[in-house]
Amino acid sequence: MKNLIGMAIFARVGEAKSFSEAARRLGLSKSMVSKEVARLERSLGARLVNRTTRKLSLTEAGAAFYEHCAKVVREAEEAELTVGRLHGEPRGVLKLAAPVAFGTLHVAPALPAFLARYPDMAVDLAIADRVVDLADEGFDLAVRIARELPANVVARRLAPINRVVCATPGYFEKHRVPSTPADLARHNCLVYTHDEQGSEWRFHAAGRDIVVPVRGNLTLNDDEAIWQAALGGLGVALLPTFIVGKDLQAGRLRAVLARYVPSQRDLYAVYLPNRHVTAKVRVFIDFLLERFASPPYWDRDWTAGTARAAGAKRGEKARPPG
Repeated sequence: MKNLIGMAIFARVGEAKSFSEAARRLGLSKSMVSKEVARLERSLGARLVNRTTRKLSLTEAGAAFYEHCAKVVREAEEAELTVGRLHGEPRGVLKLAAPVAFGTLHVAPALPAFLARYPDMAVDLAIADRVVDLADEGFDLAVRIARELPANVVARRLAPINRVVCATPGYFEKHRVPSTPADLARHNCLVYTHDEQGSEWRFHAAGRDIVVPVRGNLTLNDDEAIWQAALGGLGVALLPTFIVGKDLQAGRLRAVLARYVPSQRDLYAVYLPNRHVTAKVRVFIDFLLERFASPPYWDRDWTAGTARAAGAKRGEKARPPG
């Protein structure tokens, strides 16, 4: 029993593979963490970690002991969560990761409403265009846009990520509107290099896949920068509607090639597999599902306007989307 605090600290050290990172996650000083692990080693009569100037690794005894310590910590956290569920609202810090564009435009603006609903919670949001390691970096949850996900995580689909080929009306006044993907060869296409398929745009129509090489005088590794270039009338872009939905609604951008569907992606909430989803993760996922209800809000207004315009041309009454 006297080693319980040391076991909890050692569990974080084993998880982070670093005294400094474990100290940060625990809110303690690095020296305190190091002293606790040393005290634990003396108490057990066994060396638990190999210390070098470059990295920290667990000994064979340390690796075996870590598994038990991690289990103790998980059980303690579950005990607290059980009381929390019975006592009232979720509480604690939710460490969350999200990609830059979606995180900036849609996750960060949602946080005031979430925190107003759950005043005993706090959010630590990291915005970055990389796949974070949930376990090694101590994240509770990540919001990801993907075609498919690795098998070592649990994922909840939040919304479809639709993309459109678009440009300004002024650009299309100077250049012919493409009627098929092949027509894009005659256009200045803005190439997104962060995507491994950036120089090839992929579509699906009439039961077949269409791959079109594209090129232009501007390549960028940031989709928000591509967005700004498209708004400047430079060329044609393939962009997600969560970025350009308001511009399509306002008429600043015009979507074309509606019959050709770009390769599909989805928005997921991703977390590590555990026996129980923690209350803070569960309520945040439920909040996002509610906020991004199908169809997601960034798709509703401009698709409704497009449907009304198309119906007016045909002399029909437009049906609402979805």
